Amino acid sequence: MAKSTTRFFCTECGHEELRWLGKCPGCGQWNTFKEMKITPEGGKKGARGFASGAAGGPGRRSAPGFAGPGPQGPLQAVPLARVGSAEHERLPVEPAEVARVMGGGLVTGSVVLLGGEPGVGKSTLLTGLALWWARQGVRVLYVAGEEAPAQIRMRAERLGFAPDKEEGFAILPEVHLESLVDTLAREVADQVRQPEVTSTEGDGSDPQPRQACIAIVDSIQTLHSEHIDAFPGSPTQIKYCGGVMADFARRSGCPVFLVGHVTKTGDLAGPKLLEHMVDTVLYFEGSDGGPIRMVRAVKNRFGNTGELAVLEMRADGLVPVDQAGVLFLSARRGSEPGAAVCAVRNGSRTFLVEIQALVSASRYGTPQRVVQGVDSKRVALLAAILEKRAGLDLAGCDIFVKVAGGGRIDDPGADLAIMAALASSLRERPVPQSTLVLGEVGLTGEVRRVTDLDARLLEAGRHGFARVVMAPPAHRGKRAGGKALEIAACSSVEEGIAMALEPAAGRARGGN
Repeated sequence: MAKSTTRFFCTECGHEELRWLGKCPGCGQWNTFKEMKITPEGGKKGARGFASGAAGGPGRRSAPGFAGPGPQGPLQAVPLARVGSAEHERLPVEPAEVARVMGGGLVTGSVVLLGGEPGVGKSTLLTGLALWWARQGVRVLYVAGEEAPAQIRMRAERLGFAPDKEEGFAILPEVHLESLVDTLAREVADQVRQPEVTSTEGDGSDPQPRQACIAIVDSIQTLHSEHIDAFPGSPTQIKYCGGVMADFARRSGCPVFLVGHVTKTGDLAGPKLLEHMVDTVLYFEGSDGGPIRMVRAVKNRFGNTGELAVLEMRADGLVPVDQAGVLFLSARRGSEPGAAVCAVRNGSRTFLVEIQALVSASRYGTPQRVVQGVDSKRVALLAAILEKRAGLDLAGCDIFVKVAGGGRIDDPGADLAIMAALASSLRERPVPQSTLVLGEVGLTGEVRRVTDLDARLLEAGRHGFARVVMAPPAHRGKRAGGKALEIAACSSVEEGIAMALEPAAGRARGGN
């Protein structure tokens, strides 16, 4: 029996040390080191056995251009010119909202990590994708680590499961890593033995092999290996099991989905190394208990990072939201102080969002700062700039800021809109309903141009906005959607706030 060795691992980032430390040198967190017993020799044997056995045995289909160890001989370097392109190995994904977030499709041999709050709908999303793939003739293996097969059957029936059409949807109630990998390897080998789907003769294209299968592991925290002396869900188990599953996917060509838990701060649980191992990291977010769900790509080796899919949870599953670009403006009143609209970019899409702010005199010793949908430190920074550069007295006021509709903003182009909403609430003067506020703000109070300006103005013109408060554009006479937009150019925060609020006062006087 191999000798066990004691190591200390950080529960936040997975950093390893030989002794306990108060502060982790990897992530800087305090009191996060936990003692774990590992078996180095057993772990090496398990990894080596998988590479040359289960994944390298007869019938193995490697990822494009990969020559793994096994009966073919030792590992050899492959010239780049002989490596197949991953674009030809993409598997279609439905709905199109999810396909765009994943870069246009599921790449052969890729590993996708999906994280989200408990009950947000991760299993529902993956079950719906599995049913759609099964109808296309693709075999899907659902590893049930948290649920009984009967529970998955109930969910599939709610999503429209038809036994005569989804014969390729199979469930594996197994959490032992070595047994699971052996079973998956046999399934891949059986699928690869089936004949290839060749292209039409004479069209000049290469034959496309039939996709073997797709593995969905729900969840990675439930897997455990006999080579690691630690409980399931520990950083050591997650790191080892995630590495073996990623190695299996790339050697066999079978795409693997890993469902991950999140911590109370919203980050994926387990070592940060797991996110580096995988190809795509998706966050599945809710909207304050409502039916709207958002899938956000924070890492994607095969597509754009920052893409956002907007879905709605219904009784029959998740469906794409029509007119997602104006989703966050659906219940907008437009005549109340403390609100401003801006156009933000998420990947390749533009969304119009309403930022709401409430500023009131503080009745306690320390003013409150409550923020939803925006980084709280960013709001505190913008409030300090308003005080210093625009002369607004916010030091003794409670500040509440949120993004209407449950959205989340990371775009710096929303800085001026946040400040306009704060000034509007403090001065009790609304921003006109047809005015868009757009711009990044620096510490010296200057208003800067935003990226992808044409796309933002085009989206604003499509939805009836006639005026934009922003930094001077590079070219005059901007038009959007066939309608000329009035551009109120400002170079400082003080000018921007005045331009955003003065038209409201002028129109009010004109109506009296």
